[in-house]
Amino acid sequence: MTLALRFLGVGNAQAVALGSASAVIECDGKPLLMIDCGPDALTAYLEYYGQSPRAIYLTHAHMDHVGGLERLFFSTWFDDQLRGTLRLYAHAALVPVLQSRVADYPQVLAEGGANFWDAFHLVPLSQGFWHEGFWFDVFPTRHHAPMTSFGLSLRGSVVWTGDTRPIPEMLSRYAASAETIAHDCVLEGNPSHSGLDDLEREYPSELLGRLILYHYGSAQEARALRERGYRVADRGEEVQLDGPDASVVLDPIVAQS
Repeated sequence: MTLALRFLGVGNAQAVALGSASAVIECDGKPLLMIDCGPDALTAYLEYYGQSPRAIYLTHAHMDHVGGLERLFFSTWFDDQLRGTLRLYAHAALVPVLQSRVADYPQVLAEGGANFWDAFHLVPLSQGFWHEGFWFDVFPTRHHAPMTSFGLSLRGSVVWTGDTRPIPEMLSRYAASAETIAHDCVLEGNPSHSGLDDLEREYPSELLGRLILYHYGSAQEARALRERGYRVADRGEEVQLDGPDASVVLDPIVAQS
């Protein structure tokens, strides 16, 4: 079994040319789980995989991370094979926010007869979830109001922070091994996002060495981050991952293959 992380987009909400921050965890070259679905993330997914996603984890409900869901509703609803089967994993605290942000539009179909969530299989969660035989941990991050943004961890393989300020207390638990850590970072931090100085102040050097930075503002900013010695994700880049810890795989033998 081989795992990889493909960055569909790496930019913040203003960096349109870099694509909406989104990624796909791949298993043996096939998409396993999409992370977030911003305005152009679905287009990128279709270009890489030639089919609609079958499962998406949503980190939070800002539009640069969920703005593609309405389009996905229509493409899924009118596909008899997909309707009601596309899994949307979201922390239970996000469900009311998602309802008000993307699902409350009146008369979602002009002809009636459908609710927004009918197109999907919504899976609310708290500590984590099983998907295709893998256990994914979910943890709160620091982005705007408390309990509105959540990261993702496949232990032993990868951590995706989503939008966040530094979270050393979370990474000490959910990135305690050799996980690759895809981390929100801009050159200069702000109340919603981590800056490079913030990361260097909050994280030990060993952890800093495992970061891949994304959600930055421009190609120039990416170059400046690289000049400081950090790995920075490019749009479309595929990163090979270590195999997951046996404790998060239904068949431990598979984790070792």
